[in-house]
Formats: sequence, C-alpha cells, structure tokens
Amino acid sequence: MKKFLLWLDESAKEIFLSIGAVFFLAIKGLHGIFTRPFNPGLILQEAEDIGTRSLFLVNTVALFSGMVLALQGVYTMKRYGAEFYVGSLVSLTLIRELGPVLTAIMVGGRAGSGMAAEIGSMQVTEQIDAMRALGANPIKKLVTPRMLAAMIVLPLLTVSADIVGIFGGLVIALHELPIDTNFYLNTIWTTITMDDFLSGLGKTVFFGFLIALFGCYYGLYTKGGTMGVGRSTTKAVVTISIAVLISDFFLTKLFLIL
Repeated sequence: MKKFLLWLDESAKEIFLSIGAVFFLAIKGLHGIFTRPFNPGLILQEAEDIGTRSLFLVNTVALFSGMVLALQGVYTMKRYGAEFYVGSLVSLTLIRELGPVLTAIMVGGRAGSGMAAEIGSMQVTEQIDAMRALGANPIKKLVTPRMLAAMIVLPLLTVSADIVGIFGGLVIALHELPIDTNFYLNTIWTTITMDDFLSGLGKTVFFGFLIALFGCYYGLYTKGGTMGVGRSTTKAVVTISIAVLISDFFLTKLFLIL
C-alpha cells in the first residue's frame, strides 16, 4: 500500500508538472506571435508543410466521409420520407462537426507527429542547447512559427474538406436518388447558416493551436535518444487526437450557447 501511494504521488507530481509546462509553453508561444523579430519566412515554410502537404490527405478523407454520410443518410431517411434532403444532413454534419474534427485529427497525425520528431531530434542532438548558447530563443524560432501557421492553415484546410465532402455526398445522392444537382444544392443553401459555418471555422483555429502546442511540447521534452524521439512522436499523435475530441465537445457547447 505504501509503495502504491508513493507511486501515485510521483505520478500526480509528473502530471501537474506536465500541465504546468504545457501551459507556460502555450503562453510563451502566443507571446512570440506579437513580439519582434517576426519571421514571415519561417511561418510560410511551416504553412506549406502543414497545409499544402496535408491537402491531399484531408480531401481524400473528406470525400469518402461525405460519400458514407450520404449513403447512410439516404437509407436511414427513407424511413421518414426525407431522403431527398440528404444534402442538408451531409452539409450540416460536415460543416459543424465532421469537417473540422477529421481535418484536425488528420493534420495532427501527419504534421503534429512531424513537429515532435523534428524538434525531438534537435533536442537529443543538443541543437536546441546550441541555439540557447548563441543567444537565440528556441520558443520564438521553433514553436511560434508552427503555432501561427497551424492556426492560419487549419481553417483553410477545413473549408476545402467541407467542399470536397459535400461534393462526395452529391455524387452518392445523384446515384441513389432521382434528384438533380440544383435540388441538392438548394437543400444546402436553405439549411446552412452563417453561424454554422463560423462555428466550424472557429473550432479549427483552436484545433490548430493544440496541434502545434502538443507537437512542439513533446519534441522539446524528448529524452532517451532516437528511441525517445519515437516515443515522443507516438505521445504527440495520441494526445492531439484526444485533445481535439475533448475540446470539440466544449467548443460545441460554447458555440451553441452563443
């Protein structure tokens, strides 16, 4: 029992220390956005890595998600005679929830793991210590550009995913139902409001922040050589996925209240 309590005490201490480290990293990273020197070149480079290289992956997932939603929606809504309004179901689900969440998880798995691996490799090879010795700020150089780029790029990726997903739903609707493109699109225009669109995009800014925050955090606190880099990468992907899903609940509740 004593050993268990000691283990529990150490585990609790590590958890609180980790929460504190993440909190201070977030503050320092956000503070770096508004302080000189600004690094537009680094931001553009990170935006290309996070956004452009994730575009195909995100759109592929969105396309088949929209197709599956439409296929399930048609057969489910037939019970109530509402199958012709499958466009409303697909668009509302994608724009409010599925588009932002799937985009964040896909980008977190690809770009978040890359951040953890790259910064973790720099940490174990003492390149970050060398930066500090030369008077450079590692947070300003490594964390802030990734954080800002992710917060800018993720809403753009989500818009692309929403459009591609709705198109996937259109393909299935035209194949399964005797409707035309205009009817499908009209059901979308009459269903989606600006509040729906803005609530989905609002989430993605916070999701992008979380992706960069946890990706950089696990990279900066990597220990144990190359094996440690692998562990940090795995932890980053798992933590980002969980953080996105948990924060999505609270953000959805917030936007519904507003």
